[in-house]
Amino acid sequence: MIDKELLEILACPACKGDVELNGEKIVCKKCGRRYPIKDGIPVMLIDEAE
Repeated sequence: MIDKELLEILACPACKGDVELNGEKIVCKKCGRRYPIKDGIPVMLIDEAE
């Protein structure tokens, strides 16, 4: 679904922590915010985080 190389480049916009793919969400390893993936595109907006 999400390319591994893309995940290595992405960082949490809130705390700049590393992220990982967890089911249908991208999860920050540092602060725990979860960002949705819509139509195969990660939505890395703080307002969209859970």
